[in-house]
Amino acid sequence: MKPKKSLNNNFAYMLKKYKYNLHPGDIVAGTIIYKEYNGFLVNIGDNITGYLPQEEIGLTNIIINNYTKLNSLINITREFFLVTHNPHLKQSILSIKRLEYIRGWKRIKQYQNENIIFNLKIKHFNKGGIITYLDNIHGFIPKSHIYLKNNKIKFEKQNIKCKLITANEQNNRLILSNKSALLYLSKHKFRLGELIYGKVKQIKPYGLFIEIYGIIALLHISEITDKYINNIYNFFHIEKIIKVKIIHIDMKQGRLSVSRRYNIK
Repeated sequence: MKPKKSLNNNFAYMLKKYKYNLHPGDIVAGTIIYKEYNGFLVNIGDNITGYLPQEEIGLTNIIINNYTKLNSLINITREFFLVTHNPHLKQSILSIKRLEYIRGWKRIKQYQNENIIFNLKIKHFNKGGIITYLDNIHGFIPKSHIYLKNNKIKFEKQNIKCKLITANEQNNRLILSNKSALLYLSKHKFRLGELIYGKVKQIKPYGLFIEIYGIIALLHISEITDKYINNIYNFFHIEKIIKVKIIHIDMKQGRLSVSRRYNIK
């Protein structure tokens, strides 16, 4: 009967997986052994000590100004990204953040061809939209892609459903859509040419925003009637129920377009 590996042998076991002819860009195993003022010393092999700067600890999951949490990293064995290596001085600069970044983008590329609905935590809100993170990668949900019920949303400590619409690792650009996710999740399966009732939620000079089964559709002013409309506000009011026809469905962007130019009464 083989003896079980002890926790003390964990690092030695991991080292067998790696070749220690080190080069920048390698992924290496190591154990964090000591905390310095601005970083950590890491044992990455016999007579090889790496340095993990505090700013390279993680993208989102480590609170770097929390002293107690930083100390809890001591004796942790894990993988690191090798940023630089000097074989003569036997010194290396390590990063967890860059390894998370590489692996995060690798997973995101796999998501691109799948209709996955993510439930992500809202980190911050600005005038342009919502800041969030997908697999530790900074993502953005533009305001035009957010369904704001009653023009409001509670952002603090809340999650938001969204779909991936743009992922560009080269530009570090990750764009998501809340409206697209809601359209995919809608119990009502919208069909082109479908006649349906909706409620007017907003009136703009260029058209109406109508709520249909919890989804916002645009009725452009050019699709209201064949006649010229001088003042759209004279024809409609908020909460009015109107009958429309679906003329365009964009699942990726989460958009519905409707019309009343089809003899709808």
